[in-house]
Amino acid sequence: MFKEILAQYINLRDEQLEQFQKFYDLVIDWNTKINLTAITDEKEFAIKHVIDSLTLWDEKKFANVKKILDVGTGAGFPAIPIKIFKPNVEIVLLDSLSKRVEFLKKVAAELNLENVTCVHGRAEDLARKNNFRESFDLVTARAVARLNIIAEYCLPFVKIGGTFAALKGKQFLEEAAEAEKAVKILGGDKIICAEKILPEIPDTRAVVYIDKKISTPKKFPRKAGTPAKNPLL
Repeated sequence: MFKEILAQYINLRDEQLEQFQKFYDLVIDWNTKINLTAITDEKEFAIKHVIDSLTLWDEKKFANVKKILDVGTGAGFPAIPIKIFKPNVEIVLLDSLSKRVEFLKKVAAELNLENVTCVHGRAEDLARKNNFRESFDLVTARAVARLNIIAEYCLPFVKIGGTFAALKGKQFLEEAAEAEKAVKILGGDKIICAEKILPEIPDTRAVVYIDKKISTPKKFPRKAGTPAKNPLL
């Protein structure tokens, strides 16, 4: 079973393993209705989705994190694994596809996850709302866009003193160099790349951490579609 495979790689309580098993089962079930993931094998799912998501969490850096926003969350990565791992944090899951938001609501209910809010919308629109803008201790993103683009989506949500954290693949150093100007414009501090190694996976990957130094100028993020078509360089 999935939870037994996961237990080989990471130390979790029994109730957490049960939650991860339910999560996996729900993803596989709903994957027949909507496109959630191409990775369905139990071992691959455990390593490439769950463990990969958890590499983002830095216990020391995030000791005081209370409220997290996951932008473009998709099937709930990395936010759902983080919520199971750290149940006391508040999680907001943001996705632009209503069917995925419906799925995430089902996950929160079935796993009895408290303080989880599932929001249907676009980051470019919600980042202009007072109850979202610069309201989160930590904003996360995984496999959404190149760093200079996703930074424009995410940094407006981060509180001053908070952090934007992105899970990145083998081109993380190239993306970090490309994003330096954008990050500075958007109010971010220096880009920190922490290389991560997953069990049995030879690929190079990293978590990119960007602390929020000053407020993001009000004109960002630009209207929907603009960051991707005309990225900050």
